[in-house]
Amino acid sequence: MKKEELLNSDFFKQFKSGEELNTFLNQIQKRGLEQLLEGELDAHLGYEKNEISDNENYRNGHSIKKIKTSLGEAKIDVPRDRDASFNPMIIPKRKSIVEGIENVIISLYAKGMSNSDIEEQIREVYNFEVSTSTISRITDRVTNDIVAWQNRPLESVYLIVWMDGIVFKVRENSKVINKTIYIAVGLKKDGLKEVLGLWLGKNETSAFWMSVLTDVKARGVEDILITATDNLNGFTDTIKTIFPNSTTQICVVHQIRNASKYVVWKDKKEFAYDMKEIYNAPTKEAAKIALNDFSNKWHSKYSYAVKSWENNWDNLTVFFDFPVEIRKIIYTTNLIENLNGKIRKYTKNKLSFPTDEAVLKSTYLAIREATKKWSQPIWKWGIILNQFLLIFENRIKY
Repeated sequence: MKKEELLNSDFFKQFKSGEELNTFLNQIQKRGLEQLLEGELDAHLGYEKNEISDNENYRNGHSIKKIKTSLGEAKIDVPRDRDASFNPMIIPKRKSIVEGIENVIISLYAKGMSNSDIEEQIREVYNFEVSTSTISRITDRVTNDIVAWQNRPLESVYLIVWMDGIVFKVRENSKVINKTIYIAVGLKKDGLKEVLGLWLGKNETSAFWMSVLTDVKARGVEDILITATDNLNGFTDTIKTIFPNSTTQICVVHQIRNASKYVVWKDKKEFAYDMKEIYNAPTKEAAKIALNDFSNKWHSKYSYAVKSWENNWDNLTVFFDFPVEIRKIIYTTNLIENLNGKIRKYTKNKLSFPTDEAVLKSTYLAIREATKKWSQPIWKWGIILNQFLLIFENRIKY
């Protein structure tokens, strides 16, 4: 039944207002929770209600507990046992917030809302109070999730790994300084993308990236076929040290931005068009001709920008060695930059973070929200996979 048909059905017409419907749903939820609690106590005692048992522990009435759920506040009867050893999983002792509302709180936090904003939102939408300290305790529990996630085993082979960083302002020793969250995203053999991890550092250096790649290798990665990175000095050599067989591609989009920094406004459009002739060329040979034309035209005016193309030529043009479908996903780090954009969107309300742990927590939750839709292989995956199998037939195991 479609949603519109359901809402217009005779069942829903019996409720004269939204308040009546909410009251009904609250009653259904209350009965459902109480039945689940009774079932948990049955399992705890080892026998069902009204059964005869030799167990010295037995039912000992009920206590009334006020809980908070996504439908609002409610009072439920919680069964007790004689020796007070029963601690239900669905609503543990000394806990009054059901998991569903905790997930709402974490989701709001992930979308960049402050604890006080979440407190106000919960009050307005669900009509009950949750203190900022309670919200903080709920979101702090994510720290354990981060540790487990950051140390989880990884795939043995990734077809492509994109690497980039995103800068945040973080307080340290009474000063607010820039720190970078480094992110690596891998393309798996099933065509799905996976964030491999987050690493926090002050400066983007090849030495730091070496520690990142070492961590990735220690978690089970044996081979990366292609890496796509920005133009960090020494980065290619660093990758080769840890994954010697990896093909390294410098991000063309980063190159375009870096080169354009030296160009005055009135020349930017024409300059960008001429650069496009280079990376949109059908072959590496045609790209080289386009680069020569580009150099002849602009070298006298923007020598540094032109030299940046010439000096990085070999690592900028690796993508020409691959079929068109693979080229499109390795000559740019757009995929990871799109992820960075969503992280920025979720964290834009936080001008600075009080601790390293706070920025890691916010970034992790933002990634968790942003990657919920990563459930399908990348576009034209069947074609791309066959191309990878032909090119790297000895390095991909199925």
